[in-house]
Amino acid sequence: MYQSILKPIFFKFQPEKAHDLALSLFKMALLIPGYGYFHNKQFLKHYPNLECQQFGLTFKNPVGLAAGFDKNAAYIPLMSRLGFGHIEVGTVTPLAQPGNDKPRLFRLPKDEALINRMGFNNFGVDVMVKNLSSKSVIAARKKYNVVIGGNIGKNKLTTNQDAWKDYVICFEKLFDWVDYFVINVSSPNTPGLRELQEKEPLTNIINKLQAINGAKPRPKPLLLKIAPDLTDTQLLDIVAIAKETDLSGIIATNTTIDRTMLTTDTQVVENIGAGGLSGKPITKISNDVLWFLRRELGNNMPIIGVGGIMNHQDVTEKINRGANLVQIYSGIVYEGQGIVKNILKKL
Repeated sequence: MYQSILKPIFFKFQPEKAHDLALSLFKMALLIPGYGYFHNKQFLKHYPNLECQQFGLTFKNPVGLAAGFDKNAAYIPLMSRLGFGHIEVGTVTPLAQPGNDKPRLFRLPKDEALINRMGFNNFGVDVMVKNLSSKSVIAARKKYNVVIGGNIGKNKLTTNQDAWKDYVICFEKLFDWVDYFVINVSSPNTPGLRELQEKEPLTNIINKLQAINGAKPRPKPLLLKIAPDLTDTQLLDIVAIAKETDLSGIIATNTTIDRTMLTTDTQVVENIGAGGLSGKPITKISNDVLWFLRRELGNNMPIIGVGGIMNHQDVTEKINRGANLVQIYSGIVYEGQGIVKNILKKL
């Protein structure tokens, strides 16, 4: 149904509008008598053999929703119904910010890819806390047994020197409402953000958070999301930092600024301009980073593999390359809401 009817309709709209439309229609469909029961039966089959333990948490399956899809934790009850083992919300910043000018999200159908320069648009951490503490979200987390991660970043106007303060604010305010945290210093759409991946500033941010984390009765897992565009030397620095700061895991990878793997007309890509590329074309570069990290880390640190997952073969490849969990984003746009169900069934 998605490929033949819904996808052609959604693709007539601007991608950002289509995103909101799809979620609204899904919400409405669940109000149809009997549809909710049918949907749960189709999408929420439990696969005990896929349950796994990572960084002290139990995941009912290894397939998660990547950050960026639900920036404000507004759709957890809805997305939980699709069968995800975990949902990562954000990226959230201390203060609300509009993000970059529209249009800022673009499809490349020929490549089954997206380019985005959203710029951490979100309603701020206080709104996210309000959403996460709502009765509907608490009920959904319990009913669907879904793990929630909080992806945190800095506001655009915050200098890199003071960036750690923004991460601390988000960390402290979200601590009671998420199961794990992700430090995002790898988005290409906030000016200067990727400079925080360098050894000194990154170590400073992680150590500030770990000091707070370690003082809690029950510390939360702290992960780092990295770009796929790092050199081998930079990746070795990430490995060293991860070990020195006692990180719980790494997410590999965010979107790329590389365009060399695209088959879409060059002029079309140039007209779109800056932004992070996601989807099928980044499979190789993401998997190469994943495999590099696994070789250097051994089996001592979990890695979440992200980038280019469109089907169960892609998930299997990530796992074979060393991923303990995986996350999806662009695959939902091109394969529809049934992608999780199909992956889990074939895994």
